[in-house]
Amino acid sequence: MVFVSKKNIKGKVRYYLEKSVRLPGGAVKKFSVYLKNYEPKSSLKGLDSYKDLLNSKARAAVINHAAEFYAKSSIFSSGVIKRLEEVKLAYNELRKKISGKQLQDVIDRFTVNFTYESNAIEGNSLTLKDVAIVLHEKRTIEGKDLREIYEALNTRKAMELIFGNKLKISEYGIIKLHKILVLNTGVAFGYKKLPNFLLGRGTKTTPPEKVEKEMNELISWYHDNEKIHPLERAAILHGKFEAIHPFEDGNGRVGRLLINVMLMSNGYPPLIVRKTHRIAYLACLEAFDHGYSDKLKRFLIEKYKATYKKFFEVYVRYLK
Repeated sequence: MVFVSKKNIKGKVRYYLEKSVRLPGGAVKKFSVYLKNYEPKSSLKGLDSYKDLLNSKARAAVINHAAEFYAKSSIFSSGVIKRLEEVKLAYNELRKKISGKQLQDVIDRFTVNFTYESNAIEGNSLTLKDVAIVLHEKRTIEGKDLREIYEALNTRKAMELIFGNKLKISEYGIIKLHKILVLNTGVAFGYKKLPNFLLGRGTKTTPPEKVEKEMNELISWYHDNEKIHPLERAAILHGKFEAIHPFEDGNGRVGRLLINVMLMSNGYPPLIVRKTHRIAYLACLEAFDHGYSDKLKRFLIEKYKATYKKFFEVYVRYLK
C-alpha cells in the first residue's frame, strides 16, 4: 500500500511517498520518493508520476534482490531469474488492478484450459468444449465416461484450492490433493499398496513399503532449500515425485498440480503443460530419471513464460 509520510530534516518539513515490499527470503524493505511541493491535504490521485517512479524503484530493487538471493545454476542464471521475477511482479500487479469479477473470469478461463490439457495428457477424451460445459454448466456429456466427468470436476475443485492458497507442500496436503482428484473415479486415495510401473520408461518406481519415507524426505528437501528458485525447486520436486509414483493412479495429474501449488504459494503465476507437448514432457521426465534435470527445468521455464503470455499478459495492455 502506498502512503505519504512526513519527516523533519534539519528543521524543514518534507513529505515522501512510500511503500513497503516483501523481498524473496521474507525480509521487508521500505521504498520512498520525495514529494516536491506537496500540500498535506492533496489527494493521492494527483501523484501518479510519483507513484510510477516509486513502483519502478521498488520493482527494480525486488528483481535485483531475487537475482542475488536465489542460487544460480546452469539453467537458472541471474538473467533468467530476473525475467521470471518480472513475470511474477506483472502477474501480481494484474491481480491487484482488475476487479474481483474480472479476476474470477481469468481464473475460470485458466482452469478450463488446465483441466483439459492435464487430463488429456493422461488419456481423458473430453474436448476443451466438453470441459467448459462440465465445469460451467454442470452438465454431463452424452457418450462420455462418468469417470472422465468426475476427473474434470475434481481438477476444478483442486484448482480453486490452489488459487486460494489452501494447499501446501506437506504429506497431508499432497494426500488431500490426491483424494480430491480421485473422488468418485474408483481409485483408492492415499499411498499405493501394490507396486506400479511407468510404461515405456525404464525407471523403477519406489516400492510401496518405501513410499512414505521417500515422500517425507522429498518434502523435507523442498522446505530446506528455499535458496533455490521456486520454479527450479518445482522442477526438481516434480521429477522426483513422478519417479516415486506414490499413488495407485493419478500421479501425473497430482504432480502437475503440485507445480502450481509451489508456484502460486510463492506468488508466481501458474503454468500449463499442453497435451501437444506430451512427448517432449515425458522425454524430460525420462532424462530426469537418468540424472539429467536441465531438460525438465528448461521445459518448465518455457511453459511458465508461454502460459503467462497466453492467459495473463493479454489483459495487461488494457489496464490503466
